[in-house]
Amino acid sequence: MLFGKTILVTGVASGIGARTAELAGQMGAEVIGVDVRQPANGSAAFIKGDLSTASGVAEIVAQLPVRLDALANVAGLSGSTGVVSTLAVNFYGLRALSEAVAPRLREGGAIVNVASIAGYGWRANLERAKALTSIEGFPEVAALVAEHDLKDEEGYPLSKELLLLWTMRAAHQPLFKNRGIRVNAVSPGPVETPILKQFRAVLGDARVDSDITRVGRAGTSADIAPAVLFLCSDGARWINGANLAVDGGLEASINAEVLGF
Repeated sequence: MLFGKTILVTGVASGIGARTAELAGQMGAEVIGVDVRQPANGSAAFIKGDLSTASGVAEIVAQLPVRLDALANVAGLSGSTGVVSTLAVNFYGLRALSEAVAPRLREGGAIVNVASIAGYGWRANLERAKALTSIEGFPEVAALVAEHDLKDEEGYPLSKELLLLWTMRAAHQPLFKNRGIRVNAVSPGPVETPILKQFRAVLGDARVDSDITRVGRAGTSADIAPAVLFLCSDGARWINGANLAVDGGLEASINAEVLGF
């Protein structure tokens, strides 16, 4: 279902992004990879780019072909570099790239955002999430952080809360909907990637270990990539505005605990 398609994958140098690009290529897709670092193995095409600024996003878009079939937004920071950079890359940069790429996506194309179980609290923090996702364009993130008194430790979960809310909104925004572009998310639980140690530092060992214990093991990049690519494919043509938990049952366990069933 990916044969002959052109898929743009961000965060291609390691972890989930690297495996997504590799698997897409094995399934017959042409892959364009984006990262701040050169991949060790490389993909068919590579663009060195930085999502943390509006100009960085524009430079990436300027190097893209006129037609794409799907965008896999995998690039992200763990939160260890602070709330400003984390929000800039994980949400505002991702959104800016998606909006800029939309005119190049074929009708019926797809955008897949890699969110996280860490964004589970978007409902509890809905008013904050609504306010921060309603800001158009690529804002001055440092000023935004100061205005809302956001703390560094909030950066990662907040970025994923915003991403989940925006995924649902974007699915019905004219920029995407009028051309049948589907916008979905995948939410992994803890995954054995190079930045898992950073997640431990940000979220705490107790939180990470508890999540892993609930489902028996941490995930791997190979567990997540097929779900990302399924949502990129025509096999998911009637899935839009959805969040697919790819976490071994972690969200189900948390729901049972939180909701009391």
